[in-house]
Amino acid sequence: MTSILALDFGGTKLAAATVNLGSRQWLRYERRLSPMNADANTDLEIMRSLIHSLLQDTKPTAIGVSFGGPVDATTGTVRLSHHVPGWENIHLKDLLEKEFGVPTYVDNDANIAALGEHRFGAGQGSDDLFYITISTGVGGGWILNGQPWRGFGGMAGEIGHVVVDPAGPVCLCGKRGCVERLASGPYMAQNAREVLVNEPKIGKILRDLVGDNLELLTGQLISEAAAMGDDFAQEILRKSAWALGVGIGNVANLVNPQLFILGGSVTKAGNRWWEILRHMARETALPEVDFAIVPAALGDDAPLWGAVALAQSAFE
Repeated sequence: MTSILALDFGGTKLAAATVNLGSRQWLRYERRLSPMNADANTDLEIMRSLIHSLLQDTKPTAIGVSFGGPVDATTGTVRLSHHVPGWENIHLKDLLEKEFGVPTYVDNDANIAALGEHRFGAGQGSDDLFYITISTGVGGGWILNGQPWRGFGGMAGEIGHVVVDPAGPVCLCGKRGCVERLASGPYMAQNAREVLVNEPKIGKILRDLVGDNLELLTGQLISEAAAMGDDFAQEILRKSAWALGVGIGNVANLVNPQLFILGGSVTKAGNRWWEILRHMARETALPEVDFAIVPAALGDDAPLWGAVALAQSAFE
């Protein structure tokens, strides 16, 4: 039986799965958190152990890989990871092909998740879509005319570094007020922390959730506190949804895709986040520009299913 091994190197977690060609059910599936101080070698060692646990003594026909960072998809080379050191210019395709002896295909996680949603998820039947992941960072991947569109140099889709507030806080990339700087989980936590340190009277529900240890703050806890009625947490979430909504409206005006598919942990922030986001996107886009914004159907597995689609397309 022809089987595919799908790998997902995320910013904070690693996942691997096997599937028979043409099937929609995982044969085996393993997921592990990347340790706090991980580097490329740590992640590769963890992934190796996941792969050996999945494959045992079998051999896949091909390997598809989703990587959380810029990738040269033609050579399968990782340019870098914004979240894990040591990945600079790692020839991941070559490394895996030498180790496992089967054809391997590598692409950026957002491009791959776009492919996964188009093939197996919320994008089925739509030939022009933009997938956006909002979690540790904010990235995007295009399907145009039914095909992945990576742009010259493979950098298309970087909606995370579209500036929506030129007077806003400084992003990791050096610019001010990027979508990622306002909308991603870790940055939301950082924004909340900076305010709460200086203003002890606000964010009571949020403080209670972390037992007053602000270092424990995460985007997920901000969502929980907001759902419980914490005004301050709601304001942080509002800014996240506002930033992404403005970014989406601008992209809608520029490229006019039929569908925006949103995945990643921040999209679980609740109805209010989605309402503000859709409202801002609609306000920013021209009235004549028509589009829908929908949640990803494949959830956290979008990059893995995209890795399957990437490897499958090699057979087709």
